[in-house]
Amino acid sequence: MSSVQEKVQPFAAPKGIPEYSPPESVGFTHVRDTLSSAAERAGYGYIELPVFEETGLYARGVGESTDVVSKEMYTFADRGERSVTLRPEGTAGVVRSVIEHTMDRAGLPVKLRYAGPFFRYERPQAGRYRQLQQVGVEAIGVDDPALDAEVIAVADEGFRRLGLTGYRLELTSLGDASCRPAYRALLQDFLAGLDLDEATRSRAALNPLRVLDDKRPEVRTLMADAPLLLDHLSDESRAHHEAVLAHLDDLGVAYTINPRMVRGLDYYTKTTFEFVHDGLGAQSGIGGGGRYDGLMATLGGQALSGVGFGIGVDRTLLACGVEGVQPWSTARVEVFCVPLGEAAKRRLVTVAGALRQAGVRVDLAYGGRGLKGSMKAADRSGARYALVLGDRDLEAGTVGLKDLASGVQRDVPLDSVVTELSSLLA
Repeated sequence: MSSVQEKVQPFAAPKGIPEYSPPESVGFTHVRDTLSSAAERAGYGYIELPVFEETGLYARGVGESTDVVSKEMYTFADRGERSVTLRPEGTAGVVRSVIEHTMDRAGLPVKLRYAGPFFRYERPQAGRYRQLQQVGVEAIGVDDPALDAEVIAVADEGFRRLGLTGYRLELTSLGDASCRPAYRALLQDFLAGLDLDEATRSRAALNPLRVLDDKRPEVRTLMADAPLLLDHLSDESRAHHEAVLAHLDDLGVAYTINPRMVRGLDYYTKTTFEFVHDGLGAQSGIGGGGRYDGLMATLGGQALSGVGFGIGVDRTLLACGVEGVQPWSTARVEVFCVPLGEAAKRRLVTVAGALRQAGVRVDLAYGGRGLKGSMKAADRSGARYALVLGDRDLEAGTVGLKDLASGVQRDVPLDSVVTELSSLLA
């Protein structure tokens, strides 16, 4: 046996998956929770979705012509030889759950919110990840323009509460079953006269609207004179669209009409929208969604309409960085306890427990480090106050309370330090 031990190579996270650790994770959780709380205030109850589903749910619900289904899904056979897929988006799973658990039989609309990781096999770059974090909402069962406006306003409120200002809302209408077929035929006739590559022509055969969303300059040039669905809406779809705009005006939500918007999922009808932040470069979309009138019936449920959004937590956090917005504190705790000796540690462990029960975030210098090292740890923790306790303090029944910002330290009675700090931090 060799006397030289081989070095074990450490593992690395999979490519294209962001990790959030302190102190950066504080920003991540703040963004996620702020977006979620905006939905909670509008009456959206929380639903925890499976991380994987039957592959057929996404193939049928999202659309086989989409890049998501045809190129990006993480699909595999489980040990029972069933084809399952890591969730690439949230709407299909929510609708499946509403149908399975008959939530639509207990009053409409069903209003749900969710948060967590989603998975798409994409080429990793800034703002585009293979594991992406989203906050989403779905309102199912009522075809009301005011509900469309509410969903959009909830997303807008989340961004505003974060302090973001450099984004814009783009929206359009993708019509309904009464006007889409005629427009589809009109668009296909237009596409038939273009010199398209074979892949694009195949995609156009499945869903010609997807060509409108093509980002390649040469295709955009060819599509410059393409007919637009906004010019061919049914009377009902046009009235719905105008009502949504009126509600957004009443709510003070600014918007820009983008008649070429399609989005990447096939189930959208009528109201379709996207929030865009130009400071993010190519990956400028920070969230979007729309109405999906036929999805629930497609997945085996009632013929009920729905509307919702998915907001990218990762990209929203990047947008906060671009704008220099940081409405969160990176401090791990508010109070840091510094014991000088075993007897002092035993007492401060008790004090820390009492402070935590009072709602104060507290840490303690473990491992028997000295005063200098403990105070450095206190500074790194971001705490506002330090409690310094030694043998003489114990005999006197006091503890040193140090304001870490000003450096001022004073003695307070041990028996009242929990009340004192709770008052200072209130």
